[in-house]
Amino acid sequence: MRKHNRIAISVLIFCAVTLFVMPTGCKKRESGKPRIALIMKSLANEFFKTMEDGARAHHQEHADEYDLIAVGIKDELDVAQQLKLVEQMVAQGVSAIVIAPADSQALVPVCKRAMDAGVIVINIDNKFDEAVLADKGVSIPFVGPDNRKGARLAGEHLARKLKAGDEVAIIEGAPNTFNGIQRRLGFEDAIKAAGANIVSSQSGYWEMAKANQVVSAILTEHLNLKALLCANDSMALGAIAATKAAGKSDDILIVGFDNISAVQELLKEGGILCTIDQHADKLAVYGIEYALEMLTKKDAPADKETPVDLITAETL
Repeated sequence: MRKHNRIAISVLIFCAVTLFVMPTGCKKRESGKPRIALIMKSLANEFFKTMEDGARAHHQEHADEYDLIAVGIKDELDVAQQLKLVEQMVAQGVSAIVIAPADSQALVPVCKRAMDAGVIVINIDNKFDEAVLADKGVSIPFVGPDNRKGARLAGEHLARKLKAGDEVAIIEGAPNTFNGIQRRLGFEDAIKAAGANIVSSQSGYWEMAKANQVVSAILTEHLNLKALLCANDSMALGAIAATKAAGKSDDILIVGFDNISAVQELLKEGGILCTIDQHADKLAVYGIEYALEMLTKKDAPADKETPVDLITAETL
């Protein structure tokens, strides 16, 4: 009899513990609200921290409509960790994933698996590679800016300060990123139209320290350099430090992209010529709102272009 009592008590304890430690995902499903996961790149980059802050502010205003999980990776190139984050979010039973992929190609298969599991996926910031999407037979909507257009705006503003034949260099983003490629192409569009001479185009892998090294080497090799076009503001900051160390701060114009707060004082002081605002605080929000729309309407996915604006000392 005592043995049966012990078994009954054990069952009751197990049930109580199971209810107590029920995964958050189960609780959220009971609440009837969708759970949206925002998966970003490096939160060490101010751009993505601003993106996160914007998403959290939107969630606070709409807490009755959805629940938010916001995560990022340690640096811009930590693709393996971002793959794991997608898998973790699927395992947690999220309704939708809004992702700024660190690699335009490598993240496609895991996002397809998420979609096969019934999760809606929205691509923001860095567009997935069209060829890889086609190869996997998947359509993932991109909600984000025309990076080529934005870079061309910055390049055209710079070109008005240059003469035909002036030497310039481009500091590119990571090689397998669509937005990095598009920004390089936008810079090239403007500089070639102006008749200036692109003497070097190298990757700074989105990082300040790496860009600093690359620019230092370029300055040594190209003594008549007139301008540096950087595919993000973090790399522009590295370029500024390199030109300062080389004693060329007054001789070389620098262009950035992202409009992070760290460059805004430099814009006012003339340390950087211009940058492009793709509205980091709203970019994730656009993706979240589209995910909520798709969850409600079940419409076929379609790309949505978001704004880009040229930022100068005059327009800041």
